[in-house]
Amino acid sequence: MQYTKQKIVVVGNGMVGHSFIEKLVKSEARQNYEIIVFGEEPRKAYDRVYLSSYFSGKTADDLSLVTPGFYEENQIDIRLNQKVVSIDRAAKTVTADDASVQAYDRLVLATGSYPFVPPINGNDRDGCLVYRTIEDLDAIQAAADKGKIGTVVGGGLLGLEAAKALRDLGLETHVVEFAPRLMPVQLDEGGAALLKRKIENLGVMVHTNKATQLISDGETCINKMEFADGQTLETDIVLFSAGIRPRDELAKQAELEMGARGGIVINSHCLTSDPSIYAIGECALYEGMIYGLVAPGYAMAQVVVDQLNLDENRFEGADMSTKLKLMGVDVASIGDPHGNDEDALSYVYENGPEEIYKKIVVSKDGKKLLGAVLVGETEDYGNLLQLKLNDMELPEHPDMLILPNRDGSAGALFGPNALPDTAQLCSCYDVSKGDVISAVEGGAMCLSDIKSCTQACTGCGGCTQLVTNVLNNELEKRGVEVSKDICEHFPYSRQELYHLCQVEEINTFETLLHKHGKGHGCPVCKQAAGSIFGSLWNSFALEKDKIPLQDTNDNYLGNMQKDGTYSVIPRVPGGEITPEKLIVLGEVAKKYSLYTKVNGGQRIVLFGAQMNDLPSIWTDLLAAGFESGQAYAKSLRTVKSCVGSTWCRYGLDDSVTMAIEMENRYKGLRSPHKLKMGVSGCTRECAEAQAKDIGLISTEEGWNLFVCGNGGMKPRHADLFATKLTKEEVFKYVDRLLMFYIKTADRLQRTATWMDNLEGGLEYLQDVVINDSLGLGEQLEAQMAGLIDTYECDWKRAIENPEFTKRFKSFVNTEQPAKQVFTIERGQVRPSTIQEKLDGIAVEIKAQANQIKVA
Repeated sequence: MQYTKQKIVVVGNGMVGHSFIEKLVKSEARQNYEIIVFGEEPRKAYDRVYLSSYFSGKTADDLSLVTPGFYEENQIDIRLNQKVVSIDRAAKTVTADDASVQAYDRLVLATGSYPFVPPINGNDRDGCLVYRTIEDLDAIQAAADKGKIGTVVGGGLLGLEAAKALRDLGLETHVVEFAPRLMPVQLDEGGAALLKRKIENLGVMVHTNKATQLISDGETCINKMEFADGQTLETDIVLFSAGIRPRDELAKQAELEMGARGGIVINSHCLTSDPSIYAIGECALYEGMIYGLVAPGYAMAQVVVDQLNLDENRFEGADMSTKLKLMGVDVASIGDPHGNDEDALSYVYENGPEEIYKKIVVSKDGKKLLGAVLVGETEDYGNLLQLKLNDMELPEHPDMLILPNRDGSAGALFGPNALPDTAQLCSCYDVSKGDVISAVEGGAMCLSDIKSCTQACTGCGGCTQLVTNVLNNELEKRGVEVSKDICEHFPYSRQELYHLCQVEEINTFETLLHKHGKGHGCPVCKQAAGSIFGSLWNSFALEKDKIPLQDTNDNYLGNMQKDGTYSVIPRVPGGEITPEKLIVLGEVAKKYSLYTKVNGGQRIVLFGAQMNDLPSIWTDLLAAGFESGQAYAKSLRTVKSCVGSTWCRYGLDDSVTMAIEMENRYKGLRSPHKLKMGVSGCTRECAEAQAKDIGLISTEEGWNLFVCGNGGMKPRHADLFATKLTKEEVFKYVDRLLMFYIKTADRLQRTATWMDNLEGGLEYLQDVVINDSLGLGEQLEAQMAGLIDTYECDWKRAIENPEFTKRFKSFVNTEQPAKQVFTIERGQVRPSTIQEKLDGIAVEIKAQANQIKVA
């Protein structure tokens, strides 16, 4: 007798529906079922999480979650552009909008959700849109082509993503939120306030505490939003992103049990009130909760597959912690960020200059983490999430979890060995530490193997570092040497490449690749090599063979800003500047219409420079005695100082002169990451020397030297390295330390992380530098002396050589400058950098009113 497979029908081909199909195909139950999928949209499943990238050049194919041939190879009947309109539970059939009827034995509802449009008069006017599907994006694109201002209604996760989409389209962008703060569910007042400031600094206007009552005809725009407080806002596009509602109309028609406010009621097996029908994802209601994130939907999908395999697995809710980047701003929320438990205690760390806000909520006894908020820097998210999910006990001082690292000891709390095997590493695919261990025991030897075995790191990617740490730890336990190769093209670490170049006097990438690598190289190894050549030989970024080794900033000797223009930051050693030079900066800013600002390193920054104007700007600045501040490079940026004993009645030494000498000594020094220094004339620390890579504080007995502190992703105070030093001793020790750092640090590794990773840490570094335990002291000093002697200002060298300056020229056949180079993508106009081709120069021709680029 021929065996007949049962029919399993999936309604919905979104992210969760597709995840269910992928999991089912890999399971033993696959052989028992004929799979039929209905997709309402005209295309197969795509990634809704990254919808905004559609306006940054991604296509629908780029967003697709379906590998080519997946449905065909697995003999899955997928019916696109077919909407299921009814369910006959008695007959076990579904009917589509084309009147076709399909029988089922098991039915999986993965119908997802729809955008909530508030009941506002005028919400159906021209320009009133939603943000959910690719078709919605095309409609937004079309509306943007005719408008100049766009407004998002809703300041939650989806709303801020929608705002990014409008901004990427070049529209003046507003966000209107009914609540008194952005992301009211995930963030507390402090975190939301910082997020608002950061978003407004990006040019997006945020309006909180706004209730829209009417959308009517605008005077200067298509629409006018009228608020309850009497204020109005003119806008062409009104983009509703004020939350979601479950797509549950099929369940209502089939008279399945529903929630009081919508949603298909499911049990822990994801079964509805009909034992033949499952519901998963945003249409499903579990214990009164609709889960609006993709990870819980994936977990539900796995539960259903396990039920079909007759394996016991239950859905018991999901953690709603999330980490994401909103308009370039890092934001994370864990557990209960508001401290709703009246006995809860909170610790808050706020760093205004670095725009970082961190808060943890702990139990009354201080032993358990209840929640957290991170804005501006989310590096601690993985560690904090593990503490919460695994109910791990907190350290004696919980604030050390968010404060700048005091002594490097906090890292031990979160080593791979500290996590239980049940710890969830990947929430998208519910991958535990135990799953990774099993994969290693099964032969997995690299991250690609782990991805193939478990799907970890293939969702949002937020777990990659944690999974990698666990993998490497397990391999080392088994005696496997963990590869530290810089990339696939070189079987060497960054440190080993440095030594090869030094010993063999290699100064070109072609030679390095020929002698020690393979293939053609990649941005990782090329930029590492470019940095190494700069550190060893003071090689110039604009030399013909060095151009392909640089990033965008080094390629044009300036920091590219978000609008495609560049910043100009001349060096002002120690922050000391003459009135004459101040006047020159003002005149240059006026001449080229530049925005001016004093930055945190006591330098005057000129923003908004067009690429073709950079040589002329720097010609003026060089003539006035300025040098390049190398703010675009991985090198010394600034040496900050107070006014010291020259002016301050508390100053114990001349901190300004010391800072100037430090900056002139180490300017141009190329290193694995940027370097900042500070010199304070007394312990009042006005120059914030203890937050720098190298810091000096004057005392009555000499200089105290602090090392390896810095800001960035992980703020950290510097450690006291040596005391009572003379100026000569300061330079000797700093020479040795910086050259040892350049020799031994990993690619893009800050000094703080570098020292913490040295076996023996601070004490070992003191032994190497002060006691010369490795016998390298004289060699390190000689290397530094060689770099100091061969220093040359980047822009001086560029201006003096027409071969270098021609790359900044707008056109090859006319001296007429262009305001900006544009490319046209998907009907949008946005700035782009000139591509390096042939000699590294892209040819542009001015033909009447048109620009033509031949690259």
